[in-house]
Amino acid sequence: MDSQSPSLLNKLFKHVSGSNTPDSTDKLRDILRRSTQHNVLDSDTLSRIENLFKFKEMNVRDAMMTRAQMDVIKTTDSMERIIAYVVETAHSRFPVIEEDKDHIIGILHAKDLLKYTLNPEHFKLENILRPAVFVPESKSLNILLKEFQTQRNHMAIVVDEYGGISGLVTFEDVIEQIVGKIEDEFDEDDSADQIFPVSSERWRIKATTEIEDINAYFGTTFSTEEADTIGGLVIHQLGHLPVRGEKVVLGDLLFNVARADNRRLHTLMATRIKEKEMEE
Repeated sequence: MDSQSPSLLNKLFKHVSGSNTPDSTDKLRDILRRSTQHNVLDSDTLSRIENLFKFKEMNVRDAMMTRAQMDVIKTTDSMERIIAYVVETAHSRFPVIEEDKDHIIGILHAKDLLKYTLNPEHFKLENILRPAVFVPESKSLNILLKEFQTQRNHMAIVVDEYGGISGLVTFEDVIEQIVGKIEDEFDEDDSADQIFPVSSERWRIKATTEIEDINAYFGTTFSTEEADTIGGLVIHQLGHLPVRGEKVVLGDLLFNVARADNRRLHTLMATRIKEKEMEE
């Protein structure tokens, strides 16, 4: 180890023990970065520590999912429609709305549907809703994290300064600001199939799937003049980078944007349009 390492360790020890404390965040960052250079800290640990510095300055608006990206359940949805939507989006919690996204009446936990799968005639959505928690965009993420922990809550609806719904934020969204992206069993695997049948009438498709593969799979005749991938074709058809929930019809397929961010289109859900629906 470099001869400077003991002095760096001493600096860190003195900082922890309360003596010779750096008088600014910048000086502390400098010590930590030099510690990484001399193998006292690894780069992942340094990254998380630096994220903590940023985290204390962040507000809910920095981590939230926007209103347009929210996947919601409507009070008028049937149990069959809700279950299909849960499978399609792979979320565990959903805001439930009445007329629109400004009228959220509660939160549905997907696991609460299980008891009704064998006796759907007893299903009443309003009977299984959990209370929705509302937080302002300006709330500190540090405070929200503590509230999530003490209240054992995992989702909050975000409101703007006028009281309108501007989005939602989850416990995972907050934690990811510190540790980075958390992959779970529902996140897409790059090695997974480009076209995955969710049911006999619905397919999950990666936006990077080449149009030639789409044509071969579905028997379509989409042109490759405007784009090489199905994501590019959808963007060309819409004329802009879409947000989650936007739909477009191409041939006899209805494409629903299932996952997108402000930089890329990631995933589409496709359903075959029946002849009757096409005529209408």
